[in-house]
Amino acid sequence: MSHHLDSPLALQDTRLDLTDQYVFPGENGTVLVMNLNSSAAGKDAKPGFHPEARYEFKVHLDGATVENLTYRVSFDEPDRAGGEQDVRLHLLTGAEAPDDTATGELIAQGRTGNVISGPNGLRLWAGRAVDPFYIDLTLLAAIGSAVKDGARLDLTGWRSDAAKNSFADTTIQSIVLEIGDDDPGIGANRDICTWITSKLATDAGGWRQVNRFGHPMVWPILRQPVDTDWSGSANLGHPETDASADGDRIARLVAGVVAANGTSLDPPGYGRQVAERLLPDLLPYRTGTPANYGFNGFNGRTLACNAPETMFSLILNRATTAGLTAQQNASARSDRFPYVVAAR
Repeated sequence: MSHHLDSPLALQDTRLDLTDQYVFPGENGTVLVMNLNSSAAGKDAKPGFHPEARYEFKVHLDGATVENLTYRVSFDEPDRAGGEQDVRLHLLTGAEAPDDTATGELIAQGRTGNVISGPNGLRLWAGRAVDPFYIDLTLLAAIGSAVKDGARLDLTGWRSDAAKNSFADTTIQSIVLEIGDDDPGIGANRDICTWITSKLATDAGGWRQVNRFGHPMVWPILRQPVDTDWSGSANLGHPETDASADGDRIARLVAGVVAANGTSLDPPGYGRQVAERLLPDLLPYRTGTPANYGFNGFNGRTLACNAPETMFSLILNRATTAGLTAQQNASARSDRFPYVVAAR
C-alpha cells in the first residue's frame, strides 16, 4: 500500500486516512490529487468525507522549508438521500499557510461529484472514485519484513508473472484540484514541493493533524512494519523536522537491508543517501513539465507511475520488479479532468 490503512489514529475514522498523493500536468495546469478513505478497510470504512475535518494540500515554493500556500478543502454533512456533500475550498498564503487559526480566502464552492470552477482556471472535483493505486501486498510484506529485520529478501511463494493487484475493485474518496498555468501562486515553470494532510477539529476548538503524506511508500516500507508507534507519531509531524527526527533511523534501516542483500559496497553511506533523498517528506515537481516518479529522479507523480517498483528498487539498491504494469490498471484513470474515474 502507498499509505493505505497505515495509522491507528486514522483508522479510528477511515475518512481521515490518506492513501495517496499525485502531482502532474493536466489539461490546463498543475494537478494535485489527494486520495483517502479506502474501501479496503471493509466494514470499518465510512462513506464520504468527514464534515468536521480539513483536507489540505500544502505547497512549498522554491525550496521553502515551510509551506507558502495551503489549499484547504472542507465539507458539510452528507445529504440523507444521495450522500452528496457541500464542499468549500479556501486558499491560505504566506504566513497564513501553516496557521491552523487562519481562515484564508474562499475561492470555490459547490457539491461533491460536480466540477467546481474557481479563479485563474482553477477546477475542483471531490467524490468517490476507483482507486488508481496498484500493488501486490504479498511482495510488500516480504520487502517490509526484510527491511525491518535487516535480512535477505525471501520471495519464496511469490512470482512476478503471477502478481495480482491487491487494490483491484476497491474505491477511495478523491479530491482533485487543478491550478491553472496562469495562476499567480504557482503557475508554470516553477519548482514546488507538496504534501497533504488531514486534520480533525478538537473539543478545545483547535485542530489535530491525523495523517500526512509526501513520498509514496515511505510508511509501509520503512515505518509501519518497523514500529507502529513511530508510524503514528510521524503522522503528527511536519516535514521541516523529518531529517532531524527520522533521518538516522531510516538510514540505518536501509543500510541494514542492503548489507544483508549485498547490494552496496558502502551500506551506511547508501543508507544516508536514501534518507537524504526522501527527507523532508515532500514530493518535488517542476510545474509545466512531464511528471514521473522514477528510480533516477522524482518529479511529481502521475496516476500511472509505478511508485512501489521505484521505492522497492531504491530501498534495496537493485532493480526490483513489482510484477504489475500501468497498462493493467489503465481503466482506473482518465486523460480528462478530474483524471480519476468516478465509482458507480
